[in-house]
Amino acid sequence: MQAGGNSDEGITNINVTPLVDIALVLVIIFMVTAPMTVQSGIIVNSSKVTASVGKSTKSDAIQVKLTSKSILINNNKVAPDQYVAQLKALLAKNEKKLVMITTDRVVQHGTLVTILDESKKAGAKTLTLMKEEKQ
Repeated sequence: MQAGGNSDEGITNINVTPLVDIALVLVIIFMVTAPMTVQSGIIVNSSKVTASVGKSTKSDAIQVKLTSKSILINNNKVAPDQYVAQLKALLAKNEKKLVMITTDRVVQHGTLVTILDESKKAGAKTLTLMKEEKQ
């Protein structure tokens, strides 16, 4: 006979409480951090060149053309360091605050992104990327 309830049998029950506690803590952490992972970005709506009806015309917008050598605003050549100042002046007169950007094929991606950022900082509410028709 064994005294004091000592037995040679091992503990056969698994304590699930710590596992549930850890799972609930992880769920709370994911719930708190999930909204932070959503990044605000640029919404891109794709359109076709052949569309004949649009919401805005070229005359309603400020036209920016990027080439490998220069920046043109409404067909006027602008120095890169004067781009923001020139655009702010034109946006102050434009009620739609719409900027249409057209690029050459050789313009680097980083240059386009810089122009998009500077245009947004200058006060443009809507940015449109235009594709030139093949001639």
